[in-house]
Amino acid sequence: MDGAASGGPVDVVVRFNDCINAQDVDGLALLMSEDHVFVDSAGSRTGGRQACLEAWRGFFAAFPDYRNVFTSLRSEGDLVTVEGHSVCTEPALAGPALWTARATGNRLAEWRVHEDSPANRTRLDLPLRPA
Repeated sequence: MDGAASGGPVDVVVRFNDCINAQDVDGLALLMSEDHVFVDSAGSRTGGRQACLEAWRGFFAAFPDYRNVFTSLRSEGDLVTVEGHSVCTEPALAGPALWTARATGNRLAEWRVHEDSPANRTRLDLPLRPA
């Protein structure tokens, strides 16, 4: 994977998720900015490429079957908003999810996971899920 190739923010987000699904830490490293920040759905932050890579290594070791499935992506400038779901045998990690990612050139400066809730959908300007 060539992290230097650029097809715009959506392409970088798709390639980043492909690396997550393949548990490809080296690929993630190529796509992260040096000051990359990961924010989980509880609001906990991990900052810096190296710290994020260590966190991904631990996550992949603990949850080897974790995968993200994207159903729609929307880009507004450097911000990409994603709808989809996660698949994992750990029930707390499986189910509907929302993500946002902020690109800096052809790298991701931020990867953020959001609970798929009505409040987050409203905040992210996404349609509400049918009841």
